[in-house]
Amino acid sequence: MSQPPKVVPFAQLGNRVSAVRRLGKRIVHCHGTFDLIHPGHLFHFEEAKAKGDFLVVTVTAGRFVKKGPGRPFFDDSLRAKSLAALSAVDLVSVVPYPAAKEAIEAVRPHIYCKGTEYRDRLGDVTGKLPEDIATVRKVGGKMAYVGSVVFSSSRLLQAQFDHRSPGLQEFCRRISRHTPAQALRRAVEEFSDLRVLVVGDVIFDRYSTVSIQGLTSKNRIIAGRFLGEETQPGGALAVYRHLCVFAPATRLVAAVGREPWVEPLLRTSLVPAGDRIIRDRNYVSILKQRFVEPVSEGKEVTKLFAVNYLQEGDLPEKMEREVLRRLRAEVPAADVVLVMDFGHGLLTPRVREYLQKRARLLVVNCQTNSNNFAFNLINRRYRRADAFALDSTEIHLAAGNKKISYEKELSSLARTLRSRYGWLTRGSVETLGWSRQGAFVNCEPLAKVVVDTVGAGDAFISLAALGVARKLPLDVITLLGQLAGAEAVGIIGNQKPVSKAGILKGALSLLS
Repeated sequence: MSQPPKVVPFAQLGNRVSAVRRLGKRIVHCHGTFDLIHPGHLFHFEEAKAKGDFLVVTVTAGRFVKKGPGRPFFDDSLRAKSLAALSAVDLVSVVPYPAAKEAIEAVRPHIYCKGTEYRDRLGDVTGKLPEDIATVRKVGGKMAYVGSVVFSSSRLLQAQFDHRSPGLQEFCRRISRHTPAQALRRAVEEFSDLRVLVVGDVIFDRYSTVSIQGLTSKNRIIAGRFLGEETQPGGALAVYRHLCVFAPATRLVAAVGREPWVEPLLRTSLVPAGDRIIRDRNYVSILKQRFVEPVSEGKEVTKLFAVNYLQEGDLPEKMEREVLRRLRAEVPAADVVLVMDFGHGLLTPRVREYLQKRARLLVVNCQTNSNNFAFNLINRRYRRADAFALDSTEIHLAAGNKKISYEKELSSLARTLRSRYGWLTRGSVETLGWSRQGAFVNCEPLAKVVVDTVGAGDAFISLAALGVARKLPLDVITLLGQLAGAEAVGIIGNQKPVSKAGILKGALSLLS
């Protein structure tokens, strides 16, 4: 009689394990990425199996693996089949979730095993171990820590199958010489003590999905069938959400209208303690609606056209006074003020003047878009920015020239703004960083798959602002910003903030 397959779909996992449990077998469960099977894994599985009768190994699906560019090295099928080939392993399943909770609930193990490096929590970069332990207890199981021989898949892959370009390898080696991986991890954990104030335009991003049917017969215009839509918190609100992941005391000063759909979105996006947003029925909430085609997994979103709903004219004087009142209450206590100036009216001359005079540390992101093209230039609107970031279009407009030396213009702009740090983000080409010491660093993109570039620059400046506040080295800040941007381009719009665990895993993998 043939044996049932060792590799099963996640939907069937619970039933398969239940059938084994009914036979009186003691179930042991291990979960991880298992990108490269090595001797450490063999010891881990054998020691785990010795604690019971039946060993289930669940594997994180590749789209949820956050270990840096090029990871996982092997796809879901190969990782699952490699595990199934081991005699100690009885059942394998790929889990379509980012963490182990759902897998534990499906398996309901008697014993759930983690590596010995997790015993003191130092190995728990994700911060998910407490949730795992609670879930194991909820299903009636116990924790165990096994693995008398410890190896690192990341280090082995880096040594034997390094997917990084020579330039990225050298960039990471330079960082490792002065900031080892664990030192970087400690630095990121210490962001939690920072008091950050975000000031800027809240933008709601609405993605309306349509299926293109073709051209109409009479007017020769594109016709599409409406499939659905989602409205997301963007602009300064997206930046606030990124920052709260690392610095929970972050606060946001902004303005929105009283449209009925606004408040429910704010409630799901803001922590009450951080909410310093002005609501005014005479103000039009900024909404940018993009019509897009259905998204295929791993493919970039195809945007067809956009409609913007914007406030006409200047910010009403009454609202400006209220913005200034809230800034006077918040700025003195802030370790860093991050200005997100999208040119939509909140950052009036008086508001900008106050921030430049009073902020202890001022980080500025002054963006160009279709509504303010050539009118919202950082060197025209600001004379002080302790740190800043801009893209290729913005630096060309600031320079007033089509042909420029990026290094020369970046350093010139930084001196004009009396900056300590400056960055030029060039999308799929590179990110160039500058510091007051006259040093330049260059980091190539870390994303292998781009789904949507909306919000990538916002994610970069969020992490950069935290690094500046902690006075981290230029190359370390640049790496963290690049990792945030790489994670952001894998997300449609601003569906969710970047993940601290993902950025830490990526950094530790690159620097291992």
